Amino acid sequence: PDLNGYEKFGLGNVKYNISGIHVAAVEFPSASISLIPGTGIKLVIGNASLTINMNWNIRTWMFKDSGRSTVYISKVFVTAIFSTPQDNTGHTSISLTSCRTTSGDIDIKLTGKS
Repeated sequence: PDLNGYEKFGLGNVKYNISGIHVAAVEFPSASISLIPGTGIKLVIGNASLTINMNWNIRTWMFKDSGRSTVYISKVFVTAIFSTPQDNTGHTSISLTSCRTTSGDIDIKLTGKS
């Protein structure tokens, strides 16, 4: 979905709109799944990266501008624990018990009219 809103910045408000958000690439160079006895499943993703392309525009009382943007997020690490209990009929369900995510670098490239 598109993102839009207002932010207070300096002497006035900035109206922004981000649209056409597209995940262009996702890389998982290191990923593992292991069983945790009595608990469930552990998923570990290391050094992942993500590239997102989008359109943007901003407007203030003084100027307006628009363009394209590419966001590259790298050094992403995710650790997630899923529990896998069985109900009284023997069916297994899965639910997220915990999740920790960190990212190391974010590079944003903006192109616009100004």
